[in-house]
Formats: sequence, structure tokens, C-alpha cells
Amino acid sequence: MVKEDRSTWKANYFLKIIDLLDNYPRLFIVNVDNVGSKQMQNIRSSLRGHAEVLMGKNTMMRKAIRGHLENNPTLEKLLPYVKGNVGFVFTKKDLTEVRDMILANRVPANAKAGAIAPVDVFVPAQNTGLGPEKTSFFQALSIPTKIAKGSIEILTQVHIIKKDNKVGASEATLLGMLNIRPFTYGLVILNVFDSGSVFSPEILDITEDDIRKTFMSGVANVACVSLNIGYPTICSAPHSIVNGFKNLLAVAVETDYDFPLAEQTKEYLKDPSKFAAVAAAAAPAAAAVETKEEAKKEESEDESDDDMGFGLFD
Repeated sequence: MVKEDRSTWKANYFLKIIDLLDNYPRLFIVNVDNVGSKQMQNIRSSLRGHAEVLMGKNTMMRKAIRGHLENNPTLEKLLPYVKGNVGFVFTKKDLTEVRDMILANRVPANAKAGAIAPVDVFVPAQNTGLGPEKTSFFQALSIPTKIAKGSIEILTQVHIIKKDNKVGASEATLLGMLNIRPFTYGLVILNVFDSGSVFSPEILDITEDDIRKTFMSGVANVACVSLNIGYPTICSAPHSIVNGFKNLLAVAVETDYDFPLAEQTKEYLKDPSKFAAVAAAAAPAAAAVETKEEAKKEESEDESDDDMGFGLFD
């Protein structure tokens, strides 16, 4: 009876993962180290309506994916990433939005002896409230202290645990005594699968402005190379046309050759006085601006003169 129930459970699991792979084009591959059952329940609840979380043994997940490759060959790209303590978060929503929801579900945790520190841990300068009998404990960890008002005071901030190092028993005990919970645990996004492509989650931070800026930089580089080697491209064509027009304009100015777009330039060079009317029309506006600025300056000077060492009744 137990064996039958186990077989039924496996069959239902395979049906569920195949259904999710068919209906969701996007998924996150997440690491679930240090995530407890209660926290996982809260994560599932917060993602309800936005994403589906699927956990399971790696062998079962790989078997289900291989059995479904005939219908969806792109799923083969997932197989190399199904290793370690991982799970899938399926979604149809915006990847960045769901990513933020996943990362928001993190809880603080104590530093346990033997655990690998995910971040650097510092103990700030503070009055610990601990009695003088604990002084030897701080000295063993090379933490500078003094006794102030009957309790131990840490004089300077101390880098007690380095990232990716194991937490020692003494460090864990000290952090516990000081009520410091330095670590936060939750789902860690390792990779993203979207319509047959697997990529790093950092790519989700790239904005449209970043893409536009990079694209335009590439266009500028292509245009520069094309102009320098004399090889016309779509990128260099506008610059080539402008440069060609400049050359034609220079030839027209130096010779009797004429064309409509060069007429105004040649007229100006022959008699600049013809364009004096345009300059005269712009002059009043400039003069008005200058007059206003001078008036403001004089007004500020008058105000400063009124207050130069004289009181209200002097």
C-alpha cells in the first residue's frame, strides 16, 4: 500500500512539472539553502497569483525534463543547472517584478557555528551591557574594550567574520550574546530561463536606456571605422553626405559653380550687410535682457548701501 502511494505521488509529481513546463515560458532556478519549511510556506503565499514554486529531488526533476524533451527540446538547456539544493519558480509575469518579490522574502538569522558566512560581519562600537566577568571572552577575540558604568564597552568597530569563511563557535556565541542576527536567508536566484534561453539574473537590471546607450556607442564606432577606411555603411552614410555637401559648398564658394543650397552662403560672403536686418531685429531683445540684468544689479547694490552700518533710527 505504501509503495502504491509512493508511485502515485511520483506520477502526480511528473504530471505537475510537465504541466508547469508547458504552461509557463519563464522560470527562475533558485537555491534554497537555509530556507525552512515555514519560510517556504510564506514565500509560496506571497507569490500566489504571480508565480508557482516547485521543489523536488534533482533526479526526479531531471527525469521529468528528459521525458519532455521530445515536445520541448529547449528544456535541455535546464539540465546542467539542476544540481545542488535547487528548485524552480515558474511565472508568466514580468521577470523583474517577480525577482523583486522573491528577494523581498528574506528573514534574519543567527550566525551558527560551522556555517559559511554569506556577508562580512562587523560588531559596532557599543556598550554591550555585559558584566566585567566577560572581559576575558572579548580579549580572546582581540576585541578592544573598557569597563564603563559597570559594563563592557567595545571601543571600535570590529570585523569579526569575513565573507565566505566559516563561522567559529566563539564568534557565534558573541553575536548571540549581543543579540546580533547578521545573516538573512531566502531563495537565491541562480539563473533565469526564458523561452529557451538561460541567463544570469543580473541581466534583469539592464534598462532600455542602457541598451540604447550601448547600441548608439556601437553605431558611432562603426561610423568612425567606415569613414576612416572609406567603406560606406548605413551608419556612416549621413556623415559622408554631410562631408560631401561641405566639399561642394567649398568648391562653389571658390569658383563660379553654383547650386541652390549654396546661394545663401555665396550671397553672404559677397555682401554681409544684406543680413544686417536679421542682426538688428535680434538686437532689441538682447538689449532688453541686458537692461533688466543691470537694473537688478543696481537694485541689489542700493539695498546693500541702505544697510551699511546704519540702524533703523540713525
